[in-house]
Amino acid sequence: MMTLLLRATRIWLVLLLAAILNAALREQLFAPWLGKTAALPLSGITLSALVFGIALIFIPRFGHLRTTLYFTIGLVWVVLTLAFEFLLGHFLLGQSWRETTQVLMLTQGNLFALVLVVTLLSPWLAARLRGLL
Repeated sequence: MMTLLLRATRIWLVLLLAAILNAALREQLFAPWLGKTAALPLSGITLSALVFGIALIFIPRFGHLRTTLYFTIGLVWVVLTLAFEFLLGHFLLGQSWRETTQVLMLTQGNLFALVLVVTLLSPWLAARLRGLL
């Protein structure tokens, strides 16, 4: 189990890099081109697609696992993502907890909640599509 968690964490680092690059893409390309209002949801859709694509690439490295273990991988990714998001926002960027939780507000156009759902389900769905289940 520890090996599974370590491998899942290494893949999450790839997800983190993709999220950082996606944020840069949003700020440098999407926002100037479409405006911030449209850039934020587009960025959420783009990140969701990147997460799923990365899962499709890396999940076969785990081989055949029980369904619950694919969901465990997704849950590890979600927990690491939330920890990074909230700890970075609060402790490094000095945001209040209220400000930090704004990423979860769908009404403001932020699709971070969708990204979390995709992150949770991607290992399982990738395994199904790759014939590992």
